[in-house]
Amino acid sequence: MSFEISSMALFALAGLTIVTAALLYGWQGWLALKMREAEIGRGEAGLIPDRDIGDAPAAARIELADLRERVRRLEAIASGVDL
Repeated sequence: MSFEISSMALFALAGLTIVTAALLYGWQGWLALKMREAEIGRGEAGLIPDRDIGDAPAAARIELADLRERVRRLEAIASGVDL
């Protein structure tokens, strides 16, 4: 009976160790993900130019609208229409 209790305690300890190790590994992965997101948000990863653009999708839409306006003006100049 003593052997059964001690073996049961060892199995419980081994299971707890495995679960703890898995949780710590997941926690480290989550922290690495959040650090990577923070780097990309600040432009330190080299994927975004060195400027503070705030909300990237909104900035992209604004830049696209600006480019469309430039194209419209250039087309007007090319066709001889005075704006």
